[in-house]
Amino acid sequence: MSDTAMTTSATKPGSPGRKTTATGWILHNVVWIWLIALVVIFGMFNEYFFTIFNLQNIMVQATVLGIMALAMALPLLVAEIDLSIPANVGFSAAIGALCNTDLGMPFGIAALIGIAAATLIGFFNAVCITKLKMVSLIQTLSMMIILQGALLALTQGRTITSLSSGYVWIGQETIGGWPVMPIVFLLAIVGMAILLRNTVLGRSIYAVGGNAVASNSAGIRVDRVKILAYSISGFLAGVAGYLLASWQMAITSNQGASYLLYAIAAPIIGGVSVFGGRGSVIGVLGGVLLLTVIQVGLAIISVPSFYVGMIGGIMIFIAVGIDAIRVRYFG
Repeated sequence: MSDTAMTTSATKPGSPGRKTTATGWILHNVVWIWLIALVVIFGMFNEYFFTIFNLQNIMVQATVLGIMALAMALPLLVAEIDLSIPANVGFSAAIGALCNTDLGMPFGIAALIGIAAATLIGFFNAVCITKLKMVSLIQTLSMMIILQGALLALTQGRTITSLSSGYVWIGQETIGGWPVMPIVFLLAIVGMAILLRNTVLGRSIYAVGGNAVASNSAGIRVDRVKILAYSISGFLAGVAGYLLASWQMAITSNQGASYLLYAIAAPIIGGVSVFGGRGSVIGVLGGVLLLTVIQVGLAIISVPSFYVGMIGGIMIFIAVGIDAIRVRYFG
């Protein structure tokens, strides 16, 4: 099953809930409808919203959140969850940064070490879930707490700012006035789309998320698919961690923690089902852009920052509600 064929037989021509109905079309595209409406609203409140500079700002902010959302989508697609991804982002970024600053490693090697650490954490989570039969919600919650504590221990509560120019290059460089960092997000989107649409692993991910028992009976190695999904998710978390450090030019003692709500909300808003087996890369992109536009737009119209977290929670609530309606409608 590909991400364009993410629904069950209810989407086939002639079935009651097919996508060709107006309601079905709206449910599939609600994130884009919502996004366009908010862009118009924020633009009406402040004309600065439509400037090139603000567009670049949205692109940069969407990059880190977008790669984290792709990382979060993979466990969701196999009907699991990984709450430790934002903590993994911060911890792996600190590992790479300390290799660069304290151990004097070249920035490329340091960044790869950080990404490798994040990948191993994703692999470890999957082994605990598949082989030890631990509940993913609780296991990854405990891993999140462990990694948050480990990050605090590594940084000793201080902010690391002595990153080399090479380490922060991709987060600061521009070409023709346009930031380079969003190119990584574009490559991640293309790579994930190819993985899910055109590979055996991608089809297996959807099958396992849709029905693990039936997939096992069909000869799909369910545990292996989940381990690969979590490992790729960890890899993406490591990439997001490196980009976040490069963009901020620093590592803080709570690096990545503020992304938890949005990393969960973005794929769900974009149509990735919390029940597994359904979702698309384009939908995740829509969810990421929607949440980024909300954050940037609220800042532009001078909404106090302490309301932003509450609005993020409301977004998750609405997303879960829409997902429940989609599941009931499409079967």
